[in-house]
Amino acid sequence: MSPFYSQPVEVAQEAKDLFAQLLDGKFDYSFKRGSLVSGTVISWDANYAYVDIGAKTNALLPLKELMNKGDSFTEELALGDTREFYLLKEEDNESQLTLSLRRVAVAHTWKSLQEAMDKEELVDCAVSAVVKGGLLVDVRGLRGFVPSSHLKNRNNLEELIGQTLQFKILAVDSLRNNIILSHRKVEADNAREQRKELFARLEVGSTKEGKVVRITDFGAFVDLGGIDGLLPLSQMSWRWVEHPSDVLAIGDEVKVEVIGVDVERQRVSLSVKSLLKDPWVEVAETFTLGSKVEGKLTRLKQFGAFVEIFPGVEALLPAKELNDYEQANGERLEVAAIVNPYIVKFQPEERRISLSFSENGGQQNYTNRKQQNAEEAVS
Repeated sequence: MSPFYSQPVEVAQEAKDLFAQLLDGKFDYSFKRGSLVSGTVISWDANYAYVDIGAKTNALLPLKELMNKGDSFTEELALGDTREFYLLKEEDNESQLTLSLRRVAVAHTWKSLQEAMDKEELVDCAVSAVVKGGLLVDVRGLRGFVPSSHLKNRNNLEELIGQTLQFKILAVDSLRNNIILSHRKVEADNAREQRKELFARLEVGSTKEGKVVRITDFGAFVDLGGIDGLLPLSQMSWRWVEHPSDVLAIGDEVKVEVIGVDVERQRVSLSVKSLLKDPWVEVAETFTLGSKVEGKLTRLKQFGAFVEIFPGVEALLPAKELNDYEQANGERLEVAAIVNPYIVKFQPEERRISLSFSENGGQQNYTNRKQQNAEEAVS
């Protein structure tokens, strides 16, 4: 090919490369209000500086948008300066963009707040005023709002004015000049960390002192100093307890043993009973099969009655024995009645004792048991 045609071919190739770059997005002409852009000052007049930011047209920097309001651009700018600008207005009908220098620092503040929110970092804010629905606070020179629902204590808010507290950012919107913060979330996170530390120090078998803070049908919750442990109904006493309120009241100080710790679910199980002497050990040393005992009816069931024959130890009086006694004596036994039955089945190691009103029946069972033991020994 002759040199005569080389120049147009090179120009055509350059145009193709430029078009390819545009397709690849190497020239981004999408500028959004509130963003920071880099630009070079190319000229100015009495009202505007003209800045090349890589858009289709040069952007305008009004005189009033300088860092320090002066009478001319020469006080802050020099031709050829490359600076960071805040995009004040997006393209209008004439593809014109408007910039600001004085809002660059504020834009960086908004950016830092967005990053703090994304990282869930704490920010220190001074409380400036109490308004309807919450508080106004100073957030790095900007105004933020704390809804009353995000305050742990909503009483005496006036006392907070002038105080510097830590908050977590819930929402940041620079275009609407809106910052929402929470103090309650900070308190919740702190409490969660304290709970983790307390759980790390809790050991099964350790003894703690706490205060009863809540009572339910199935037990009581005891504050161990930042952690509420459950004291189940069955762990309150060796004796039968109908309801926790029968033995405990809110505010009572109790000594408990930690019998279970679930770190993952953050649950603690407690016991008072485990700190007391096991009455079944004493029963095994005090009574024998065939002994006549005195006891009080504690519960009536379809299959029989439970009789407390020793503090914390209940034995079963079968329904047949109960019915036979009532028919023979013409009286109905109720809870709290005192009875004098015999022990006909004695297995304290299994925590089982059965009773009978029949002395002969008790003796017969005792004899049968001895004979059975003898036969087993021979075999």
